[in-house]
Amino acid sequence: MDLQILPLEKLKPHIDDESKLTFGKQFTDRMFVMKYKTGQGWHDARIQPYQPFSLDPAAMVLHYAQEIFEGLKAFRRPDGRIALFRPMDNFRRFNHSARRMCMPEIDEAFMLKSLKELIRLEADWVPRSEGTSLYIRPAMIASEPMLGVRPADEYLCYIIVCPVGAYYKGGLAPVKIWISDHYVRAADGGTGEVKTGGNYAASLLAAREASANGYDQVLWLDAKHKKYVEEVGSMNICFIYDGKLVTSPLAGTILDGITRRSILALAKDLGMEVEQRALSVEEIFSGAESGRLSEAFGTGTAVVVSPVGQFTYLDRTAVLGDGKTTGEVTRKLYDTLTGIQYGRVPDPHGWVDLL
Repeated sequence: MDLQILPLEKLKPHIDDESKLTFGKQFTDRMFVMKYKTGQGWHDARIQPYQPFSLDPAAMVLHYAQEIFEGLKAFRRPDGRIALFRPMDNFRRFNHSARRMCMPEIDEAFMLKSLKELIRLEADWVPRSEGTSLYIRPAMIASEPMLGVRPADEYLCYIIVCPVGAYYKGGLAPVKIWISDHYVRAADGGTGEVKTGGNYAASLLAAREASANGYDQVLWLDAKHKKYVEEVGSMNICFIYDGKLVTSPLAGTILDGITRRSILALAKDLGMEVEQRALSVEEIFSGAESGRLSEAFGTGTAVVVSPVGQFTYLDRTAVLGDGKTTGEVTRKLYDTLTGIQYGRVPDPHGWVDLL
């Protein structure tokens, strides 16, 4: 399939002061789009001016939520080159989500080629300040106008990109976590391992209640027992327990995070033992009290690593350390991963794709 490059008539103004960059509000001049139709396959791939879609009110995504997405970043390096971090892993996961949601798979190599061309054209939008990056959002929606519960026959796949500021403007700081005793994120056999919008919509009420009570994130427990840790907010979560890195196993209810994969590999590089098992709520509180649980942190594309200073469940609160200081292992993993992304330290795993 050929990739068309459509002309631009007008350029958007850039934000000159990169300290004022926010997340997900300003988008670049161009976007990638391609269409799918049953019997025809993917076609009409193009990089075009960023603009709204025209969707029929009966578009199936609006009624039956056939939608998937990904999130990754491009980084400006000290030498001016632009680096993508594990982009093929994202497109492979995109196809995994597509299969679960009965959507057509994409050609991963073609998508990576198209993304690179989009980034080359939008290179001036990749910010240069410490901690900034270009956030990349591939997505697919069911565009067929039809009311009826079945997989659609028409789809739109697209990529939009936006410059984003440093996530930790005041430095890496621990957050306060509320453990939900009522809401659950996903159940066995559901779509918990899929990056689909419905999973995130279902989390909003719990997140709002947590925020109203002074907490930064929600920690989800398993749906069956409401006892074992799964994810925190929209991130995977890791614990330093008995000197080992412990994290929930991939059993269909949590996302196979690209950052999670990277952190587990880097922990092993540091000589740490990594254990994938379901940690119970009771272990959090007894471990914090005994000192067996020394650190905890979330992992995700936006935050990279988010240290946890406090957990609250019902009427119990567990504080890690002094609750305000990022742990030594957490800091080391954060510095190593961001160092690889920005080119400050070597990339022994070959994760970086330079443009």
